[in-house]
Amino acid sequence: RADEQIRGVIGAEKMSQLAALLRERWSGEGGEGGAPGSTASGKPNSVPTDTRIVVNAPAYRMDVFREGQLVKSYKIGIGYPEFPLPTGLRKASTIIFNPTWTPPDEPWVEGSNKVKAGQKVEAGSKLNPLGLIKIPIGLPSLIHGGKSPARLGTFASHGCVGLTNTQVQDFARLLAEVGGAELSQADVDKYAKTRTETVNVKLDNTVPVELRYETIVVEDGKLRIYRDVYDRGTNTEENLRTVLEANGVSFDQLTETERAQTLDALDQMARNASGQPAGEATVSNTNANTNDNDNKNAAKNDNTDGRVTRTIKGRKEIVITIAALAGQGYPGAVGIDGAAEKKTATASNAKAKKR
Repeated sequence: RADEQIRGVIGAEKMSQLAALLRERWSGEGGEGGAPGSTASGKPNSVPTDTRIVVNAPAYRMDVFREGQLVKSYKIGIGYPEFPLPTGLRKASTIIFNPTWTPPDEPWVEGSNKVKAGQKVEAGSKLNPLGLIKIPIGLPSLIHGGKSPARLGTFASHGCVGLTNTQVQDFARLLAEVGGAELSQADVDKYAKTRTETVNVKLDNTVPVELRYETIVVEDGKLRIYRDVYDRGTNTEENLRTVLEANGVSFDQLTETERAQTLDALDQMARNASGQPAGEATVSNTNANTNDNDNKNAAKNDNTDGRVTRTIKGRKEIVITIAALAGQGYPGAVGIDGAAEKKTATASNAKAKKR
């Protein structure tokens, strides 16, 4: 409906230009966005020196930095390849408890017999996929709850960062803390009990949210090569050399065995979610990183039936220990999988009480 209204006002030609601009903004090619593999600093694997959230989609990981120190990591669900997470610098300024949801006018909504595009789904409804909390980070993306633990570490949303309700409650408290807002555990618990009441908590200080697509990462002295799940052609020897050099090591410094291992890992991980070699995907989307030369292919492979890729065939990552990288790189995860740990601990306590 919005498409028809806009076209009626500005005409078909300008509507086409507007659509192209929106695709660029979504993919991170304009404004505050960035190319796949880039970071806000322009250097691969850069470690923030300020307070910010860093999301690396291929690693299924979200990190919270406070004044340059990594304080907490979360395992996340990411957007389907047909609805990928964008890249670039976003902002978080509000935490919304018990959010409502208005289904967008998209094929994946039209195919549902439970909700209709444009008709608001109330807070607390079983049909509301946003869970207990959502944090807007710039259209069309959110960080939100409502995901099952099984969706962490895989595809889980239409362009959003997905967390379980337990995770998003924990994240909301930490985000409020680093953003200068008052939010106690008692507040979080109270809002969870009044599911039909929407509450907005405004951050005193806006927190940057950096969305990355880095498939080659030096982390805590190891080289991690992630699957190119969005089929962006990032697992190349050229990118590998760039990442190594950014961490003070040249590819030629590696031993013969290490070079062979890394090149083999690149070859294995240079595949999309369906296991096809990069660049040979049969299912594409209009939201992928495209330029003017790609518009024809993007239009040809437009996702119009609402179907999405839900699973990943094959390995998600390969980790290689390289002696020359000892002590280098992005920090390792801190406190990750807290929700799963809490669930395990609760189960263990219950079993102990039963005995």
